[in-house]
Amino acid sequence: MIVDVVFDLPVPHPFSYRVPPGLAVTPGQRVRAPLGSRARVGLVVAARDGDGETLKPLAGAAEAGPILSRSPLELTRWIAGESLSSWGSTVAALVPPAPRSATEAMPAPPEWAPGGGERPSLLTGGDREERLLARIAEEAEDRGILLVAPEIDVAAAWAGRLSATLKVPVARLDSGMADGERWSAWMALARGAVRIGIGTRSALLAPAPAPATLVLLDENDPAHKPPGPPRIHSRDVLLERARREGSRLYLTAATPSAESWWRADEGRLQRLSDGPSPWPSVSVVDVRGALRAHPLSPLLRGAMKETLAANGRVLLLVTRIGSAMACNECGFLVRCPECGIALAFSRARRELACRLCRRADPAPDTCPHCRGRQLAPFGWGTERVEQAVRAEFRRYRIVRDDAESGRGRARAAGDSGAQVVVGTRAALKAFVPRAPSLIGFITPDPILRLPDFRAGERAFSLLWAAAEKVAGRGRVVIQTQHPTHYAVRAAAEQDLAGFYKDELGFRSELGYSPFRRLCLLTIRSRTEGAGRRLAETLHRELSGLGGLTVYPPAPLGRSPRAARWQIVLKGGDDLPARLSPLLGPSRERRGDGRGIIEVEMDPVDLA
Repeated sequence: MIVDVVFDLPVPHPFSYRVPPGLAVTPGQRVRAPLGSRARVGLVVAARDGDGETLKPLAGAAEAGPILSRSPLELTRWIAGESLSSWGSTVAALVPPAPRSATEAMPAPPEWAPGGGERPSLLTGGDREERLLARIAEEAEDRGILLVAPEIDVAAAWAGRLSATLKVPVARLDSGMADGERWSAWMALARGAVRIGIGTRSALLAPAPAPATLVLLDENDPAHKPPGPPRIHSRDVLLERARREGSRLYLTAATPSAESWWRADEGRLQRLSDGPSPWPSVSVVDVRGALRAHPLSPLLRGAMKETLAANGRVLLLVTRIGSAMACNECGFLVRCPECGIALAFSRARRELACRLCRRADPAPDTCPHCRGRQLAPFGWGTERVEQAVRAEFRRYRIVRDDAESGRGRARAAGDSGAQVVVGTRAALKAFVPRAPSLIGFITPDPILRLPDFRAGERAFSLLWAAAEKVAGRGRVVIQTQHPTHYAVRAAAEQDLAGFYKDELGFRSELGYSPFRRLCLLTIRSRTEGAGRRLAETLHRELSGLGGLTVYPPAPLGRSPRAARWQIVLKGGDDLPARLSPLLGPSRERRGDGRGIIEVEMDPVDLA
């Protein structure tokens, strides 16, 4: 018998081996096979009759049986095709590492039922987690449950919550657990000994007992598409898995991704919301021309005094200083006339450049809108804000919560003696629900000015999360040079539908997701000349495909070991299929010394 094996390597094809006498293997099973000078662990993806005399023999089995049945194995092939990742790297990222012993008994992985499942549901609203928990409690009696969280700490919190509420064991499958524990949890689900599993993206294929209920927590969180293979969003994998296996799927989000909201508008998802939740008082302060000397406007300063006098706690949120240029007098933001996103300012070159089309222009000295001379990148760092607040509120205990302070999120946010916390957006997650009475944004403008078409969605999500944190009992103050921006207005007015109407209108007009798909190609080479030539060759070949928007290659600067170039493409739903015949052979060009090509389909971050 001959088997095809894929490995955790950036190689677009499997390798064939003959199966030696006395060894029985099957597709979906991990084996040890010679590759180069040593044996490596790979996964059998196909088997066929034949003696394969000229082929190398397998070295042995890495496990006593298959870890994937036919259906999830086919799903991994789809994931690799959609993300233009190697099949072997995709599999390696989505199953737990093989144990050292190949003799431990393994249950047969469950086969998925054919399609025909329900329309996936999108849970929104302030009580979405409580409603989800109630549904899980009801369905866990006769259905397997699999939850996928964006981060390890969220997975751990939900594991404890489910175990305490349902009084049943919960299998954790995230990388916060030891490899052996993850493998054992996977096997417990496959045997049906445990019916509830939770993990991060490495749990996407976990064998929840059928019929299954799948859950994607915080579906809008960018952490669902981290760097590295497979370069695909967890949401897309679970939507496809639910379609193939006929399972029930819940997606939760306070502020859904524009893609999910659009799917609901199109009837592909059903929105489940019990109506508007309690909302705090939200004040929007126009600080154009007024925030250079001090980070606190009179309104925010007064709100802090009232809150502290009433023994409340204050959280001041500081966003990173942006790279875009805006006018401090009128608030005008310099955008790319073609792409509609903020232009990034380079101090070294004194120019403004677009991250998509790579248009580059000299930075103007005056505002194109009001002719004012206060056009520059703007923002406040956490340390400067802390110093200003300490000078004004000497009586109170103030702590800074950011990466540079050396203070952990849980310590600062959980410090009951800290009356004022100055922190980044991570501090918002760390606070226990509704702990602060006042949340003040020094300014969310650096997010609104990100050179990324998702800038408005990111700002809206952060503002909404802050309002939910103090809903019903607190207050939010937003200082901004863009008081009429639709993201700011919608968050202040609790207008979820209004935000997506404006956001999807903007994306439709300029051809962004979900209406068009994007792909980023990053070319790395040891020499500037070789990288440029490879990028130019790729650009010509991609342009020849027709029907795509292919922006010219642009230098990204050197990483520690290589010069980098980037090409941005736009296309339709079939973009991966259009690119695969060209980029498959292109990836094999690594051996000629010209460079390495990395492919990122549907990027979540352009900034």
